Amino acid sequence: MKAISSCKQKINIILTDSSASFRAALSSVMPENSGITVAYEASCAAEARKKLLKADIRPDAALMEFSADNIAFACELSEKYSVPCIFMLSADDTSAAEPFPAETVRKPRSSAEMASFCSLLSTKIILLSAARTAEPRSGRNVSAPESGGKKHTSEPLCPSARDLARLEERSKSGFVVAMGASTGGTDALECVIKTFPEAMPPILVVQHMPPGFTRLYSERLDRCCAVRVKEACDGDRLSQGLCLVAAGGAHMELKKDAKGYFVKCTPGEKVSGHCPSVDTLFFSVAEAAGNKAAGVIMTGMGCDGAKGLLKMRRSGAYTIGQDKNSCAVYGMPMEAYKLGACSEQLPLEKIGAALCRRMTDGWAD
Repeated sequence: MKAISSCKQKINIILTDSSASFRAALSSVMPENSGITVAYEASCAAEARKKLLKADIRPDAALMEFSADNIAFACELSEKYSVPCIFMLSADDTSAAEPFPAETVRKPRSSAEMASFCSLLSTKIILLSAARTAEPRSGRNVSAPESGGKKHTSEPLCPSARDLARLEERSKSGFVVAMGASTGGTDALECVIKTFPEAMPPILVVQHMPPGFTRLYSERLDRCCAVRVKEACDGDRLSQGLCLVAAGGAHMELKKDAKGYFVKCTPGEKVSGHCPSVDTLFFSVAEAAGNKAAGVIMTGMGCDGAKGLLKMRRSGAYTIGQDKNSCAVYGMPMEAYKLGACSEQLPLEKIGAALCRRMTDGWAD
């Protein structure tokens, strides 16, 4: 494909890659190609997100290394900032699922490949950027307050014999934990779920992501958490120590029959602006589990989950909203708090312990 040699407007790109040498090489070449410039670069999604929130310009395109964190960030760029072209860098020639305007490209393997790589990439960026609707090129999104770049870590909780027995009792009684998040949620959810002991009652999670990416995210959580984590499939049965993550493009609802709980996963229209929707999950948990449930609404833009969490609280469930200072974006928890849906607001690092204390009637130290 012939590279386009000029463009009417400078195109700003955000580059996220763990290799400092690759970022430096690309940054030095891209400005020479058709008015495209690397506006800001980062080594990881968390750093890129922080720079984006502080930046005075919004990117026209994104180029990022293929990883679960970068996939989640790519979804944010596409859905929340309407970035028209996003490219995921792969180490080989295989392609990944591409449910939004994105493309998987092979990372150049040598400096000799860099020039042709940039020439082809610049052509694609210009063509896709031309489709962008005319919008004010403003700075940071006022609805997305920044978290101050805090790094949250978590350690697994260590249950006593009494705690384990109580958690098992809770599971047998039909207790369920439901969690929902969006922007910034991939890291926040991991922070909380990593604290859960293997004996935890079943957990249901909705994280706003497109199809294909939720499986990768579930596999990542499964590798680092004591509980077993998998992408939800229609008909999956709930069990102690199991965490089900709603698949991208499918609503997940909690259902109950004579054998116990299971999930219904079905494609459908967006609810509260999303599919999967946190509201859809929370409403179903309120209906099926009532007061034998806990709900957590976490960082994210918009209001998805607020009304559902209120329904859970009115049904007798214990409900938590992530507090403003620990949120990447204090949107969804804020809307839930304004409705009176939160039993309490807690910083991210205290949510896991609070849930366990609630289920054991006083987590033993």
